[in-house]
Amino acid sequence: MSSWHLNLATRIILGGGVIAYPTEAVYGLGCLPHDYFAVARILNLKNRPVKKGLILVAANIEQLAGYIEFPHETVRQRVLSTWPGPVTWVLPARPEVPIWLRGQHNTIAARVSKHEVIRSLCEKTGALVSTSANPANRPPAKSALKVRIYFGQSLDYILHASIGSNRQPTEIREAYTGKILRPGG
Repeated sequence: MSSWHLNLATRIILGGGVIAYPTEAVYGLGCLPHDYFAVARILNLKNRPVKKGLILVAANIEQLAGYIEFPHETVRQRVLSTWPGPVTWVLPARPEVPIWLRGQHNTIAARVSKHEVIRSLCEKTGALVSTSANPANRPPAKSALKVRIYFGQSLDYILHASIGSNRQPTEIREAYTGKILRPGG
């Protein structure tokens, strides 16, 4: 991935666009979390109900400060022991987090990624929405070509780069208990 492509993806995101980009195991769809119209586009493209909520990815914990809360130090240490890395945690959402991100929950899923592309993007944009690049009930795209097959010209940009080495999307855990909600790998 060249810096030119990364800069173009950044400009598109900051301008309210929706892109596809590689993650730890699959391609993801992303946009700025506070951009209602961009998030609504992603939900529409995926045919995903808003009530389910979305995942946020970041380059560092500071980028998630406006979205998540740590109820106590034990939870904070549990989560931070896996970041950066391929573990997504369901954490209490700050009261101002909009429904289009958290869905019908008072929690939000978040991850500080180790994936180079995600980190590079987030260093330029801040935290991003990250949801698998696939319509509902279809397997997640593992290539830029599959993203194009699924979404045609509906996206503003596809960032061509390698997905990570995980075979499955990231593990999702509940922060209070550490319980695995979705196995990863």
